[in-house]
Formats: sequence, C-alpha cells, structure tokens
Amino acid sequence: MQPEDVTDTAPRAAGRTLFSQGWRDVAFLHWSVDPALVAPLLPPGTEPDLHEGRSWVGLVPFRMRRLGLLGSPGLPWVGSFLETNVRLYSVDARGRRGVVFRSLDADRLLPVLVARAAGLPYLWSRMRFTRDGDRLTYTSRRRWPGPRGAGGRIEVRVGPRLADPGPLERFLTGRWGLHETVLGRTYYWPNEHPAWPLYRAELLTWDGDLLAAAGLPGIGGPPDSVLFSPGVDVRFGPPT
Repeated sequence: MQPEDVTDTAPRAAGRTLFSQGWRDVAFLHWSVDPALVAPLLPPGTEPDLHEGRSWVGLVPFRMRRLGLLGSPGLPWVGSFLETNVRLYSVDARGRRGVVFRSLDADRLLPVLVARAAGLPYLWSRMRFTRDGDRLTYTSRRRWPGPRGAGGRIEVRVGPRLADPGPLERFLTGRWGLHETVLGRTYYWPNEHPAWPLYRAELLTWDGDLLAAAGLPGIGGPPDSVLFSPGVDVRFGPPT
C-alpha cells in the first residue's frame, strides 16, 4: 500500500455537501511517537500514517465557526463554539490519509449530543479562548461524560508565516478526511478546504491531561511541532 502524495488541496472531490464548518485560530501541537503506540487505537482497516517512520499525536484547539448542514448557511450561535481535539493519523488500504479522533471537547452541548449520536467522541467542556496581541490562550475543563475535570491550558505565541511549508507541516495539516468506526464498520468522511495558511508558533504553556484522558498516557516533554493558522472554511461530503 502506497499512500497518496501529500498536497495542498484535497486529492479528490468530497461530493455533495453534507455539512460545512469554519475553523479559526487553530493551534497545532504535535508529538512524534512510535507507531506501535497508536496502532491499537486505530479503526479496523487502517494503520498509522507515517512521516519518516514516525507516527504523530496531535492536540488541536480552535474556534468552530458557523456549522452548517446540507449546504445551508452556518448557524451563528449553536454552530459556533470552542473545540479542542486529540487526534491520530491514519491511512487505509486505498491510500486515503485521514484523522482519527480520540476525543473532541466542545463548549456547546447540543452539537456534542448530535455528534455523539453520529458516533464521534465529543465531550462537553467549559472552555475559553483569549487573544492578547500575538499570544493566544485556550483553556478547557471537561463537564460530561468524563473523566470529569480533564482539560488544561494551552498558551502559544504566533510567529512568522511559513511562505513554503515543508513536508512535515503538509503531512500534519493536509488531511482530507477522517476514519471513524460506526457499528463495527470503518467509514471515511472526505472533506475539502483551501491550503492552510501556516505560521510558526512558540508554546508558552501546556498544563493539562487531555492526552492521558484520550488513552495516550506517557507522552511528556514539549511537542515536536507547534504551528498556528488563522483558519480555513471546510465542507464534508458523505461517508464511504
């Protein structure tokens, strides 16, 4: 199996729009790990997607903006909320690279309930985002279903823009779908969005236990990659 080359645009059209989202003020924190650590956590029919022989664990806080369904205009209140996800990177037998979410904390209960009904591991949390010049702070504390109180504080300083992101940056952010298990079957949800505008970033604070709560204990030390993006608009097609 040979995965497709990483590109700056989706390698295939996502089809008709199932739902759309705006992702804003996105911080990408990534740790390089042994593929054997994450392989048991991936859906059947997928395996760890590798960059130079290593797999990666991501911690990604951001602002969700105006979630919309079936091509409708995004919802301004219920569809806009804060989110922090813990993610792994997968590839299937057809070479489709994807994201596997271990947890998705959000501060709006209704979207959490709807997403959980669809099989996504959303959790309801108390969250806050603040900006002070080039310093961004994301905080979260889990409410339900648990472990109650899981969360933490992430503070980053945004640096210069990357005029030409390298292979690692494209690998970590150029993800055109997600793999998800529903009722014992693995599905791939394709998406489309423009190339990420990426910036270097410096991690000032990371104090939390979201990685351990997502079944990834023992990942310590500073992340191996810290990036920031002001965001992109994205649309998801039907799962296959």
